[in-house]
Amino acid sequence: MKKWRTTWRLMTLFILAAFVMTGCGEPFLSTLRPAGEVAENQFWIMSLSTIIMVVVVAVVTVIFFYVIVRFRHRKGDEKKIPEQVEGNQRLEIIWTVIPILLLLVLAVPVVAATFELANVKPMEEKNRKPEDALVVNVRANLYWWEFEYPDYKIITSQDLVVPTDEKVYFSVKASDVKHSFWIPSAGGKIDTNTENVNKFWLTFDSDKVNKAGEYLYGKCAELCGPSHALMDFKVKAVPREEFNQWTNKMKAAKPQAATALAKQGEQLFEEKSCIGCHAVAPADERPEEVRTAPNLGNFGERTKVAGILPHTDENIKKWLENPEKYKPGNKMTGKYPKLSGQEIEALTAYMKGLKVE
Repeated sequence: MKKWRTTWRLMTLFILAAFVMTGCGEPFLSTLRPAGEVAENQFWIMSLSTIIMVVVVAVVTVIFFYVIVRFRHRKGDEKKIPEQVEGNQRLEIIWTVIPILLLLVLAVPVVAATFELANVKPMEEKNRKPEDALVVNVRANLYWWEFEYPDYKIITSQDLVVPTDEKVYFSVKASDVKHSFWIPSAGGKIDTNTENVNKFWLTFDSDKVNKAGEYLYGKCAELCGPSHALMDFKVKAVPREEFNQWTNKMKAAKPQAATALAKQGEQLFEEKSCIGCHAVAPADERPEEVRTAPNLGNFGERTKVAGILPHTDENIKKWLENPEKYKPGNKMTGKYPKLSGQEIEALTAYMKGLKVE
């Protein structure tokens, strides 16, 4: 009795936790709310698989209970043996053909979708135009993301900007350990490896993106270290015209310190060797081997600090004072000497002024 009571309590707790957790996260941080062709295709396959599995389970369950009732043990029938169906050709054919048909129903759309999603030839054409096939090089790091637009010679970190209603081709890899690039509402995840480059494409539906709000959200889907769950990024999908305007501004951006405090911060940024890791302009021509920290070219316009904290002065200061507290295991910790309160104020003023718009 006591054992059953404990089991019941655990089951109740589990069910309540499941209901509570369904309300977690951003609305479009889910594969169940597709916002692009790839995600919609995958959602359809997932739905088809679920329907087939439910039908199979339902049919098997009905047969199971029918057999239990129909052939249950009755008084007086102890010596009665039910009719044996071993070798029945009709039944053998039925329970052989049905699974094959179900597998075909699943396999055909899955194989077709796999070949379609793996078609990245347009991004590899010699005379490719970025208007026809935009390519973004994605580099995953502990615990931040870099997005390089090779056609425009610009780099962003943590914020991915893409045009809507057209294919965007991604070339993904990792600089340290294996990660996984994932924008749940746009499509399935793909591994970022250190030893090879993976390629795929996604689309971003303008109507769905508008319903999602200003941003879609991306995650790392591979357990990569203590701050794996904090390795987030945002995706801003805009019309092509707006995207072109954004790239032009990014290419021309040359952030400068505007106030005396910001200028002091700019000087500290160099003296404390921050500039050795962070670039402060989107047009960063350094090789990726030396790009060991996020590009801060548009840091002042971001909505998050380190991808996780609301973008406020206080959070910038907290991050500069002790980044390890907010992202354990990050590579910024210990890279610069302890900062005084006044130095943090100056650096914060400088970093807030790093804007493109």
